[in-house]
Amino acid sequence: MKELYTEIEINSSAREIWDVLMDIGSYSLWNPFMRIQGVLKTGERINVKIQPSGTKSMSFRPKVLKLSEQHELRWIGRLGVPGIFDGEHSFELKPIDSQHTLFVQREVFNGILVPFATRSLDKDSKRGFMEMNVALKKRVEYGL
Repeated sequence: MKELYTEIEINSSAREIWDVLMDIGSYSLWNPFMRIQGVLKTGERINVKIQPSGTKSMSFRPKVLKLSEQHELRWIGRLGVPGIFDGEHSFELKPIDSQHTLFVQREVFNGILVPFATRSLDKDSKRGFMEMNVALKKRVEYGL
């Protein structure tokens, strides 16, 4: 198992952050790391394309596991069959008070190929998470 974990405090309510996260059609305006197409609904498959800066893009079709309004979006993506390379990705909103929220983005990887990808995950994927977190903060706080 391998876990990537990032967090950032955003000076905004969970509702405002959630609204930006759920507006997947606008990701190209602010999100340097990720694009999502499809219906964000538990049980649905979506199309996700990620591209940490300086790397090639990667696309996959994960299944939405959980969508909890203003709290959590979680999906699982797989390379081939289960147990080869599985990644359970989540966005969580943890209110600090009415105008401050902790945004957590993480992914837990499992499977026989994960040990061979640890270096890339630590370097590239984590950088992509952090780039998105900062961009989300700017988008919500300043409309950028």
